[in-house]
Amino acid sequence: MGTGAPFEDALARVEGVEGWMTDGQARRLWDRATALHSGTQLVEIGSYRGRSTIVLACAAPEGARVVAIDPHAGNDRGPQQVHGTDAEGESDHQAFVANLAQAGVAERVRHVRRPSTDALDLVEGKIDLLYVDGAHRYRMVRDDLRLWTDRIADGGTLLIHDAFASIGVTAAQVRCLFLNRRFRYVGRERSLAEYRRADLGPRARARNALRQAAELPWFGRNVALKIAITARLRPLRRLLDARAEGWPY
Repeated sequence: MGTGAPFEDALARVEGVEGWMTDGQARRLWDRATALHSGTQLVEIGSYRGRSTIVLACAAPEGARVVAIDPHAGNDRGPQQVHGTDAEGESDHQAFVANLAQAGVAERVRHVRRPSTDALDLVEGKIDLLYVDGAHRYRMVRDDLRLWTDRIADGGTLLIHDAFASIGVTAAQVRCLFLNRRFRYVGRERSLAEYRRADLGPRARARNALRQAAELPWFGRNVALKIAITARLRPLRRLLDARAEGWPY
């Protein structure tokens, strides 16, 4: 690990940093990043204020490259925050820089302040871990998956946040990954889905599609819960969210 500290220390470093990453999801990011070796590359699409960035930077081995791609333009900042202002984007950027510095990982992270579709030529080489948590609208997620997954090395890891929770993200998963012959579905931690790059034959592809399709009832529950929360339908919300966990992510 780059910082020489345990996972619990990474959690302490992100305490108070705004974002939508649960402790369990942070643990999965941590485990996949710590399994990498010196010289590998980790790329994050969508950093917001740095919560997941800090975890990845803490976990990455010495000599690994950590790249965070986020334009901090004010749009697509989080749940129900599709449209924003330049001032909000600049506030996010300043918070991102300050949070990385406070966590002691600023020097480990290269920030590319561009939209992900404009950043391809600015990130060289293969990617060993790609974490996609950018704009959640269908076309944008589809473009991230189409353009960036080609860069993932054999055996590399793809992680997608708000999978089987956001309509746009899930639609892009269905389009790009359900029948994909190069990515095997590993599982999920709530809405953090994990895939591994591997060559899949016809039977393996069919099994892979079925494993992902099995998550669709959970996706339906999440969409219904979002409607209940937004429309303030308390009885339906209590029925769908017995643990009072709130917005599903």
